[in-house]
Amino acid sequence: MSEQTDTPQKKIDTETIYHDQRSVALRTPQSIYFVKEHDKMSMLGLLLNDYKQTQVVIIVKSKKKADALSTFLTSKEFNTTAVHGNHRQTQQEEAASKFNAGTLHVIITTDMILKTLALENIKLVVSYDLPDDTQEYYNRLAFMKELGVAMALISPEDEPYLDEIEYNMKKGIEEKEVVGFVATDKPKQTVKKDKTKKPRHRKNKMKKEKEV
Repeated sequence: MSEQTDTPQKKIDTETIYHDQRSVALRTPQSIYFVKEHDKMSMLGLLLNDYKQTQVVIIVKSKKKADALSTFLTSKEFNTTAVHGNHRQTQQEEAASKFNAGTLHVIITTDMILKTLALENIKLVVSYDLPDDTQEYYNRLAFMKELGVAMALISPEDEPYLDEIEYNMKKGIEEKEVVGFVATDKPKQTVKKDKTKKPRHRKNKMKKEKEV
């Protein structure tokens, strides 16, 4: 009678870790803050008070907005710079090098430029504006390599994009509030009178004089 030996059973790992961008997004802590567009800047200033020594990337849709936001945060004593398509490649590389070395804490940029910067050790990604394309939102979070957290400022204009992102993730993002933030009324647009244009009655008078 032959002796029967037990062969060890190979253990099957039932937990599979997915590394596609959507899966990375689901594992990354995220929060949203509802705010009117004209109040985003002041809310962000309060939101970042606890992150002055943190490597932060803020993503906006336009160069003009990046510059304005950089000026505002610098006035609040944040170590920040804007990086966008109007800057030479050497300037972009210098900003990325300072960020990676930890001597620059906040970079404000666009989705297109962010892809070229090769930033490291990002601890906070702020979506100042949500992207039109849901995939770009996943790209933003993936740049952190699951080392940090993500926040998004949601204006009424951003809400359709938020709906699409949450639908695609099959998950709602946690809503939070900023302590000390007070919403303000939208400033009224003042239309400056063009002094170079003549009043209608003077135009008509000049026209009649020419006809005579």
